Amino acid sequence: MEIGTQSGAGVRLEWGGEGVRALGRECAVLIIVDVLSFSTTTDLVVSRGGRVLPVRWRDDRGIAEARGAGAVVAGEEAWTLRPSSVTEIPSGTLLALPSPNGATLCAAAAKTGAHVLTGCLRNASAAATRAMEIADGRPIGVIPAGERWGIDISGGSTEFGPLRPCVEDHLGAGAIVSALTGSRSAEAALAAAACAATDVPAALRACTSGRELAAAGHGNDVILAAQQDVSGSVARLSHGILEGQ
Repeated sequence: MEIGTQSGAGVRLEWGGEGVRALGRECAVLIIVDVLSFSTTTDLVVSRGGRVLPVRWRDDRGIAEARGAGAVVAGEEAWTLRPSSVTEIPSGTLLALPSPNGATLCAAAAKTGAHVLTGCLRNASAAATRAMEIADGRPIGVIPAGERWGIDISGGSTEFGPLRPCVEDHLGAGAIVSALTGSRSAEAALAAAACAATDVPAALRACTSGRELAAAGHGNDVILAAQQDVSGSVARLSHGILEGQ
């Protein structure tokens, strides 16, 4: 038994790319949680009948392939990684969405052979329900993406530094874990307890990521991301594209 896989628990939780590799060995489903902002933006897109093509951060080849597949690349139109930019996106849009955390982890999770979903606060219960349907009693892994020191999506430093576990993804993961049935690893149970004990909208406003967005004039993105269980849509990765379920 490998201790790092959290064997014995039906609901497991671990952070970032290392978590994907550890939990992907045994889990039937991996739920990628990147609340600010990839998972939230993806939920808003699929809720309106669109699809998301996750692209690794600074992946020029991936961007070129996305264009060849007929995708609209975020940042080249009005739509970006920001949730508030996609609230009116037309149904049927295929949006290529580069992201240093959520999109990159989706690609990594797909390689494990697990079914891959994205989850956030907005669709926490729906994501949990869909994951349980797919898993059919097998283990489910929840992956809070975290942030990376050194990443500045506004165009500054682009070097991937070490993982920064972040408030928003811990709470988003906790909300999903709370809606999952089955035995929980200590890591999953702690996230659920933190979510239950927290004023989530206030925490998102006060955390580092929320303050950064507000300081840049994007406070509405934090408001959208903090809304819990307002969406019944769940994005599932199929042939490299996240589609609504």
